[in-house]
Amino acid sequence: MTNTQLNAYAHLLVNYCVSLQPGERLFVNTTVLATPLLKEIKREVLKAGGHLEYSLGVEGMGEIMREHGNEEQFAYVPTLYREAIEHFEAYINIRAPFNLRQPPAADNLRAAQRDAMSPIVKTYFERTADRRLKRSLCVYPCPALAAEAEMSLEEYTAFVMQATKVDQPDPKAAWLEVRRRQQAVVDHLNSCTTFRYINDRSDITFTTNGRTWINSDGQTNMPSGEVYTSPEETSANGHIYFDYPAIRDGKTVQGVTLKVKDGEIYEWHADSGQEVLDETFDIPGTRRFGEAAVGTNYTIDRFSKNILFDEKIGGTVHMAIGQSYAQAGGKNESSVHWDMIADMKQGGRILADGKEIYRDGRFIAELWS
Repeated sequence: MTNTQLNAYAHLLVNYCVSLQPGERLFVNTTVLATPLLKEIKREVLKAGGHLEYSLGVEGMGEIMREHGNEEQFAYVPTLYREAIEHFEAYINIRAPFNLRQPPAADNLRAAQRDAMSPIVKTYFERTADRRLKRSLCVYPCPALAAEAEMSLEEYTAFVMQATKVDQPDPKAAWLEVRRRQQAVVDHLNSCTTFRYINDRSDITFTTNGRTWINSDGQTNMPSGEVYTSPEETSANGHIYFDYPAIRDGKTVQGVTLKVKDGEIYEWHADSGQEVLDETFDIPGTRRFGEAAVGTNYTIDRFSKNILFDEKIGGTVHMAIGQSYAQAGGKNESSVHWDMIADMKQGGRILADGKEIYRDGRFIAELWS
């Protein structure tokens, strides 16, 4: 990234995504690969009158942990991370991995870690729901992410800059325009209660009584560009096919079909990776949907194997199994929140209270202007 890009990205993250105010504390979690961006974030935090603390991952630490760590050590929650999630005002997680192909830890170690993190995950969702904890998840372009997306580092950097609008003269203004356009959609969705996603391999309905559709305008994730809600937990019925690859713990699952009745997923099938589905659906809370959403970011023009970007692809919908969003009124709890994506560009439709509001990957003109 150029110095201009780094400065613009940092300014957007600090002053728009988490809107840091004087005296507020920001915790950044990343790796040493993102040090150039972290330096610019420090500059912006000081200008805003705030305070920065951070954690930097070092290459090889994960491998050492997998080789020598026991269950008690995997269950340890880092002190500063716990303090930040429970008490800080802002949190930015900058993904900048060294390697995306490391083998996972043993099942018992992962289970110990997951169980230990469950209370922290719950606190995270509760505090981000009402923005007591302002948060943003983003990436720093690095070789591992570029390779995963099958791009050169230069191509991937340009892809990230385009998706985040950092390539535009005023990124904050560009995201405010996204907010304006999506608000018209959200206002209409919140006036309806019954929704139906239909394409040639899917037909699923759900309801949203007492729930809220959220305008995701870049203040929780960067990039953003989606509208989402948490369906009523017992309302989903039908079946849905996810044609985009679904990735969990570094394992890829292809061609997922889920069948659901009265909110409970009772049958699941994958063209490949069935064992990952089987393992996941043994985890409490995963047999109900925690999210239903529509991707609206048409500048994300390709699949990158990174859900932060892929779930926002314009012309797609996604549903997540597991943890609901409290800010949307969701009540399902789980240590898992796994998004799966379906293409809607070829004949896909969304009905709201029986009326078509979306076709072939776009909301109707009356809602999107």
